[in-house]
Amino acid sequence: MSDSPLRIKTINQFHTLRGLPKPKHPLISVINFEDMAPALESVKQSLMFDFYMISVKRDMNHKYRYGQQDYDFDEGVMFCMAPHQILTIMREENGKNPTGWSLLIHPDFLWNTPMAAAIRKYQFFDYSVNEALFLSEDEEIKIQQITENIKQEYQANIDRFSQNIIISQLETLLNYAERFYQRQFITRSKVHHQFLEKLEMTLDRYFEKDDCRMKGLPSVQYLSEEFNMSPQYMRTLLKTLTGQTTQQHIHEKVIKIAKEKLSTTELSISEIAFDLGFEHSQSFSKLFRAKADVSPLEFRKSFN
Repeated sequence: MSDSPLRIKTINQFHTLRGLPKPKHPLISVINFEDMAPALESVKQSLMFDFYMISVKRDMNHKYRYGQQDYDFDEGVMFCMAPHQILTIMREENGKNPTGWSLLIHPDFLWNTPMAAAIRKYQFFDYSVNEALFLSEDEEIKIQQITENIKQEYQANIDRFSQNIIISQLETLLNYAERFYQRQFITRSKVHHQFLEKLEMTLDRYFEKDDCRMKGLPSVQYLSEEFNMSPQYMRTLLKTLTGQTTQQHIHEKVIKIAKEKLSTTELSISEIAFDLGFEHSQSFSKLFRAKADVSPLEFRKSFN
């Protein structure tokens, strides 16, 4: 089998691939997984879609890796994919379909509406490689009700109001998803405690190996790649957990190490700046003063 993902360009193509009737609307569709033709053999398949996909799945009987974590799909789990992201699935032999549904939205449906640009502000479309959303029973019912309203609207006689009504309902659905994600950031304390511990260890290792001398300060992009997270997702997660952005977190770590060096070594200010990855000591001194309210030299003198 080719390593290249199967690209699915249209919603009609997706329906055909999964043995579903022709969609009622070419640019938007709600599908139930029970209606899809079951996979009859074990197969690893990578798919790339040219449309948005919002899904709630239960009872997964095939292997599914969602970002960094494995998930138990006996619970209601919602995840969102943007166009041109890749989904890889390992189906079990004679596996039955999961239960649940997907809402498929082609970008052309959003054309010339405010949602065409607004949908990009929902960062959980980047989370398709990071974290699924665990729904409570009440949350799942709320999401499903809105989705059913969308389905009923596009299945009815289309008129000049139809698109605006569906767009409005889609915005409501996405706003609820945003609320539920923020709730999950707060409630999944064990997972997030482990994330913060790993982040601290990653930064410690970076500075202990003197990587900063060769590479400079650790960047937001470096950390996001280390954790297989989009920069936006990491920023939102850290902001929720610590009140700081990723960049602020890096700077706090730099200042902490700088204070240790200033108070326990006789290294010059320029040497400390170089050790921490700064090209110019003036940049280090400026950051230190902004964070510590004193210059590096003044901080050192306070220990003498």
